[in-house]
Amino acid sequence: MSFHDIRDAFFSILSTLEFIDIIDVAILAYIIYYLLKLIRETRAGQLVKGILILVGGYFISNFFGLKTITYLLKQTLDIGLIAMIILFQPELRRVLEKAGRTKFGVRLFNLGANSDETIQRWKPAIEAICDSCVELSATYTGALIVVERQVRLGEQIETGTILNATPSKEVFGNIFYPKTPLHDGAVIMRDGIILAAACFLPKPQKDALINKKLGSRHRAAIGMSENSDAIVIVVSEETGQISVAMNGTLTRDYNRDKLKTLLAEELYNESTEKNASAKKRFFRRSERKDKE
Repeated sequence: MSFHDIRDAFFSILSTLEFIDIIDVAILAYIIYYLLKLIRETRAGQLVKGILILVGGYFISNFFGLKTITYLLKQTLDIGLIAMIILFQPELRRVLEKAGRTKFGVRLFNLGANSDETIQRWKPAIEAICDSCVELSATYTGALIVVERQVRLGEQIETGTILNATPSKEVFGNIFYPKTPLHDGAVIMRDGIILAAACFLPKPQKDALINKKLGSRHRAAIGMSENSDAIVIVVSEETGQISVAMNGTLTRDYNRDKLKTLLAEELYNESTEKNASAKKRFFRRSERKDKE
């Protein structure tokens, strides 16, 4: 095909192009970009490379007339869609979970999330969490508290001990005291209640990329926040530092007021423009420190 033929074909396509076609292409381009961003630096990225090698091998073998290899590769690629669904199941699950955690999804399926009942349940719980974290921080006692939101954490709850306890400084202190049976693991809270303790949390998806200085509690917190919309609070037993993991990102240097503001905003949207802007600045500073 000559250059003139390519040029004529290009202008022919442009002449029949409509506005809806531009929207169609833009949406497809965004989906491809989002999928590439999702699989980057994960095991799925290596699988994509393998699939591209198979596709390249098919065209090369077909070009040189290698009938047997071409036939085998064609049969392999014919079931490629089903194979990709199976191979990329974890990534597809995360995409669907993220879609469900968008503002539209939350409002559609959780219309009563900001009711007075929700606020009344969480207000005393937030006070207890903040008081406990400050006290545990002062005594360099390690702690891991998971605050459940829209995504239910039944799998993690089953690994622990059911408590159904009202949160307080004393209860948290007893749970995380180093010589007690429940201290090694995470506390999971639901609807303002300590539902379970000594729960095991999933490992982070990009464990190798996390700062080597972070301990097992911080890694577990990041892993839990990657797999759900939970707010995960960590108290370091080495430094006493209070950290929070959300959406796969760990932010540090929390005091009582900052922690209380964050929990109130996230759990029942008690925020002002001033608090929201302050929160964004704080998260940006914390992320820069983590990168350093």
